Amino acid sequence: MEKGIDAYIREQFDIKEVDIRTYSPLTLAYIGDGIFDLVIRSIVVGRGNTRANELHHRTSHIVKAHTQAEMAEKLLPVLTETENDIYRRGRNAKSPTMAKNATMSDYRKATGFEALMGYLYLTDQFERIVFLVKEGLVAIGETC
Repeated sequence: MEKGIDAYIREQFDIKEVDIRTYSPLTLAYIGDGIFDLVIRSIVVGRGNTRANELHHRTSHIVKAHTQAEMAEKLLPVLTETENDIYRRGRNAKSPTMAKNATMSDYRKATGFEALMGYLYLTDQFERIVFLVKEGLVAIGETC
């Protein structure tokens, strides 16, 4: 089996393997935010070359807390028990900050969604990330 990008990065930078269960939900959300952003940027850029401002507009419309919260709600029925647990832990985590243009409910759901994305990334489940993002985008009627 081919090694995932996280494993490759750890190897190249001589970073020790860490038991993912020791990561806080907010740590998972931190890396998950970047991974989700990368997936959406890849989709947006793949849809065609255009001005950077337009690319940013399309991307930011999707990666905002409200849209992530909508996707999370729609994806709950297809999550595994482990994925649901990771989402719930992220959603219930007490964050010292909040998104400036989001309700507390949306922000917490988005944090849960990002924690799930982070968990899947760190466990080399990139196909599952793409599947969930695709399903979530379809469920909310978004095309990027």
